[in-house]
Amino acid sequence: MLDRQIPYFNMILKCSTYQPEKIHLPENFSFRYFQPGDEKNWARLEYEIGDFASPDEAEEYFKETYGKEQEELSERCVFLINEQGDVIGSGIAWRDKRKGKSAASLHWLVVDPAYQGRKLGKALCRKVMEIFWKKGEFPVYLHTQPWSWKAVLLYLRLGFRLQKEDTFADYENQYQAAMETLKNVLNEEQYRELLAHSEDGR
Repeated sequence: MLDRQIPYFNMILKCSTYQPEKIHLPENFSFRYFQPGDEKNWARLEYEIGDFASPDEAEEYFKETYGKEQEELSERCVFLINEQGDVIGSGIAWRDKRKGKSAASLHWLVVDPAYQGRKLGKALCRKVMEIFWKKGEFPVYLHTQPWSWKAVLLYLRLGFRLQKEDTFADYENQYQAAMETLKNVLNEEQYRELLAHSEDGR
């Protein structure tokens, strides 16, 4: 589970280029795209990892943010399905604004805590990035925070770079504060990896 006692700061990542690879899923796991009613599955996942105070709050957020674009959701919102046909993960290949223009952005990559540690997050992230790649939508931005440092390392290994100054949407880039926080959380090798994958580009 996420350690939410770690201080919160905005971290901005960007992937400028991406080369798709074969996605490896355990046997009997699969992907499918959003279908009407999946807002409840998404809300349950996000509530279970603590991003919302209740499933109802999460569902309301989903409807307000994405609900008016059902056709887009059917192409951009991916769910990970287990052996029993249950939804255990999700990711959204969406968009935000950057300097007055549309910018591709990865939203809400999540895997059910009971299934974490099985490389499912990596497979799910690749599936979402494949959507951007097929649509020719690069660079791809994402927003995260220090308590998601395990996901940050995953993103870096898939081609993202930490941004020291660049940002998108309305996020204030808090790179320095986030890195000072993570210096006390990560081991030396992990912290060096963050430094090696940081860039000044705007």
